[in-house]
Amino acid sequence: MPSTCSACQRACRSGRSWTAASLASTPSSSPARTAPAHTASSTPSTRSMDSLASSLDETDGSSPGKGTPVAGAASTPCEGCSGAYDASRDTLYVSKALCLITPMPFMNACRRFLQQLHRAVTATQPPPLPLESYIHNVLYEVPLPPPGRSLKFHGVYEPILCQRPGPGELPLADFPLGEAFQLLGVENLVQLFTCVLLEMQILLYSEDYQRLMTVAEGITTLLFPFQWQHVYVPILPASLRHFLDAPVPYLMGLQSREGMDRSKLELPQEANLCFVDVDNHCIELPEDFPQFPSKVHLIQELSEVLVHFGLSPQGGDPLSPTRGQLKSRALHDLVDDRRNGNLGGEALAVLERLQDLATRTGVTVGPVGPLERASEAEGEPWTRVTGQEEELLEAQLAVQLREVFATRFANMFADYEAFVIQSANDLESWLTNREQMHNFDKASFLSDQPEPHLPFLSRFIETQMFASFIDNKIMSQWEEKDPQLRVFDGRINKMRMYGVRAPGMRSSGYQRCTILQDSAQAIEQRLMKIDHTAIHPHLLDMKIGQGKYEQGFFPKLQADVLAVGPTNNNRWFSRAAPAQRRKERQHRQHTEHLVLDNDLKEKYMQEARSLGKSLRQPKLSDLSPAVIAQTNWKFVEGLLKECRAKTKRMLVEKMGKEAAELGHGEVSITGLEENTLIASLCDLLERIWSHGLQIKQGKSALWSHLLHFQAREERLELQVESPVSYGPERRKSETSVGLPYLRVSLMQDMRHIQNISEIKTEVGRARAWIRLSLEKKQLSRHLKQLLCNVALTKKLYKRYAFLRCEEEKEQFLYHLLSLNAVDYYCFTGVFTTIVIPYHVVIIPIKKLSNAMTTSNPWVCVSGELGDSGVMQIPKNVLEMTFECQNLGKLTTVQLGHDNAGLLAKWLVDCVMVRNEITGHTYKFPCGRWLGKGVDDGSLERVLIGELLVPAGDEEGGKTCRTPPQQRSPTQARRSSIPSITGRGGKPNCAQIQEAIGEAVNNIIKHFHKPEKERGSLTLLLCGENGLVSSLEQFFHHGFKTARLFQKNVFVWDFVEKATAYLESADQVGDLQESPKSVGPSCETFCRYVNGINGTSRSIGKDGKFQLLVCLGARDRLLPQWLPLLVECPLITRMYEENALLRDHTTVNSLISVLQTLHDFNITLESSLTKGVQL
Repeated sequence: MPSTCSACQRACRSGRSWTAASLASTPSSSPARTAPAHTASSTPSTRSMDSLASSLDETDGSSPGKGTPVAGAASTPCEGCSGAYDASRDTLYVSKALCLITPMPFMNACRRFLQQLHRAVTATQPPPLPLESYIHNVLYEVPLPPPGRSLKFHGVYEPILCQRPGPGELPLADFPLGEAFQLLGVENLVQLFTCVLLEMQILLYSEDYQRLMTVAEGITTLLFPFQWQHVYVPILPASLRHFLDAPVPYLMGLQSREGMDRSKLELPQEANLCFVDVDNHCIELPEDFPQFPSKVHLIQELSEVLVHFGLSPQGGDPLSPTRGQLKSRALHDLVDDRRNGNLGGEALAVLERLQDLATRTGVTVGPVGPLERASEAEGEPWTRVTGQEEELLEAQLAVQLREVFATRFANMFADYEAFVIQSANDLESWLTNREQMHNFDKASFLSDQPEPHLPFLSRFIETQMFASFIDNKIMSQWEEKDPQLRVFDGRINKMRMYGVRAPGMRSSGYQRCTILQDSAQAIEQRLMKIDHTAIHPHLLDMKIGQGKYEQGFFPKLQADVLAVGPTNNNRWFSRAAPAQRRKERQHRQHTEHLVLDNDLKEKYMQEARSLGKSLRQPKLSDLSPAVIAQTNWKFVEGLLKECRAKTKRMLVEKMGKEAAELGHGEVSITGLEENTLIASLCDLLERIWSHGLQIKQGKSALWSHLLHFQAREERLELQVESPVSYGPERRKSETSVGLPYLRVSLMQDMRHIQNISEIKTEVGRARAWIRLSLEKKQLSRHLKQLLCNVALTKKLYKRYAFLRCEEEKEQFLYHLLSLNAVDYYCFTGVFTTIVIPYHVVIIPIKKLSNAMTTSNPWVCVSGELGDSGVMQIPKNVLEMTFECQNLGKLTTVQLGHDNAGLLAKWLVDCVMVRNEITGHTYKFPCGRWLGKGVDDGSLERVLIGELLVPAGDEEGGKTCRTPPQQRSPTQARRSSIPSITGRGGKPNCAQIQEAIGEAVNNIIKHFHKPEKERGSLTLLLCGENGLVSSLEQFFHHGFKTARLFQKNVFVWDFVEKATAYLESADQVGDLQESPKSVGPSCETFCRYVNGINGTSRSIGKDGKFQLLVCLGARDRLLPQWLPLLVECPLITRMYEENALLRDHTTVNSLISVLQTLHDFNITLESSLTKGVQL
């Protein structure tokens, strides 16, 4: 990592001065000299860059041949001069940067060395040795300190310390992390940290280059054990501002010009952008932003660390009084107290500790007073001891802050190894099939995590940095383990050893870092006890006279002297040589062990990485249109590849077992994962629509395009006299009752989204429109219609934009079309509080059935999110439209009437309900009479619905879709089970037992799903193949259904008679000799039956039996009730001898099956239990 000290200053000699830009070299045609450099700091370097930019701007703006002086030069040339630069008499001053590049980021040591080098150039007296001696010493004679050791080497005037963490410590990151917290504050930095973890687009904005670098390096330092995998440009030059158009995750820093307001900054992509205004301590977060797990506790712990070091958690200036004031005051008091003999105990130990540190490092303590006054004038540390202590405090603060974040990751991923899938036997096969393999069991991992952590973790495990982390873990079984991974795994093993966290626990409790003091003491001990000292700088064999010292000017160094290293006769090189040879031998053996060619390995690894990483280092020197076009073409290919991968994964994971039959392996997807994938698709579409955009309104590029399209279409509609017909608005037939035609168009869906008051922003509307179109299976069609307006696309987008690449655009739409093969409820399940219009149509079996009904009908529609309440239907009207809060996926419909009038009987075929926004149409079959004295005498029925596939589905979703929901059984179920037999005949004993087992298994599977993904239990209880239906078939087997006096006999008749017998037998004492358990069971059975009969609802005999089964399953009473019915003497009169209910073996088997439901808490919808008092 380079450590730089750069400055620029203008001076004036010979009455005129000129400024030019140069890096480490000057034009050979002029006696150029470097201007004196300032100390490396943020403000001078920023001023120099600004002045250089303004100089170039003014030079470009001047007329050719005029010779207008640049900013900083004399406004008018000397008298008698032409104003042009003359190499024979003028001196050209150039900027020169001093840069020290090291193999490891020893930032403080490099900064101090460069400061001393700069001081040697600007001092009034020449340095003790030529500058070549010091540069040669640091290049060739200062080794890297071993891990866990410290090293002292010598600069121009004083020694410099550097240290290296030990094998079990966090990797070296010698950067002022505390400054990053002070610039943003703890809460803003944690939010920024979360955005970086989720690989969003991060744009840092500040007037100061140093602040941009401080925040960028600070935030990436905290990522341990993960690493940023995408574009990283902490300081983006103004000439490369078009890089912000890159449709990939990035972390960039942009300098703000003085007076430039945030609103005037036009950015191509803002939908997924995290904008950080460093100077104003504020941050703009993307929408749908998940919070970091245990964020409040994390902020509190970080704040305590900052306060301990005298820093404010809110950022800005240090706490009052400042640390410098406190240290100045404290050390001054210590010196006075010792002089007066009043110092002792702990205070004396502190002073001795500081003096011992100064002695060991070779630093001399100067008088307090003069140095303090000098510091006030120069802004320097007022003693050299304090400067060294300042570095120690900064290092301790940084390592403690990093330890807090590292501990959070160790707690969150303590058991990640249990979910890593080792699916290859060797490295070659793994690299070859990398893209087709599942390396991490994401669903199982998420199911093992605390509920509050899921929104963040579900998105984080989809990032490239997490994928690379898992890849490194898998490759560690064949290659040397990554250093960061080694440290992280070591910490997890230590946590398990000491029992800090047990793997698999779903506890969301916050565990604080317990090694803060240990990490700080390790740094202090290495500074207190120097392990190694490098060779002192010495005179070199160089020519005399060259590089003569001249104050304020950097000399021309002798390159031949610096190009030759020392002879290997010192102890450092003799000690390092065997280690180097040993390392080379191990590397050679390791290379021979691998059978995979390195070139092939690199090829596979490059393909496995994301697009952003492959474009991390563009050639900034070549900005020709051809290079820009080539770069954007890579972006286009990358976006298309990402779209193909996302749609494929969404299909495979959504289809589940259907995908397994196609050879993709059996996989499942949870609702949380599905929502994460859809959010990722929304982000991809925003990035595609942002690529090459030149005209935008608002933050969402997609919504901006839609608004432009809507405006053009509305203008065309006004110009046309008769509006274009999108389809018939009336019913398909005047003689048949059905739902009217629902217009489906891009414009209509846009209006639906615009009418939703809960969505406030452009980005939110764009994502809602995507979700609605995906749920309606219209996303590909709508986008195709949007892009068919070629003139609008050319107006909004540049030539190289993705949307103007015809072939890639067609492939993109084809990939989106494939999503029509599965059903998504990504709009209905997310926008749960919006008001949705529903259309209800009641379809009778006979045409005149409605006209003959004189009663007052009512309906109540229920879904997974609630119900509409009872709504009265006007007499002789078969349909109605109502609005209510989103009901989710519809489950049941309660239909009934008040039995008023002479012709109150009502034969209903089905009820149709349609969501007028999503277009989902549900059919609720009935096929039964509603009325007294007909059928089972029911005046109301609870109907179970099924989602209908649109008949006009032309895009391919018709033949390949997920299985439909269950529906309510019709009247025919009392005599047969068509779904079981496949014919109209009665089912046999084996088929009935199999149906009961399948119904119970479905209920058990329901409870093994995550709570938010279970759906409606009513479908499994009362649906066509539900528990009620299968038990009804069991009771119908062998049931004597002969008509008595032209009246049907129902199973409920047998239940009522059995209840009457049990009550009478209990009164005469016949049950006293029965087992003890029979008494309470008999009492509860009779109480439930009487409670159902006593309800004010007229649900009919089949409805009462359904309610009895549901209540018995809920209260775990069905296995207790069955023996009562079997032992009842009435069974011989009402059931044939071969009936299943009279077979004790079959009944005992049924009891065992029903007892498996006792482990679950069954909750019934209010539509089933309403009005029942038990």
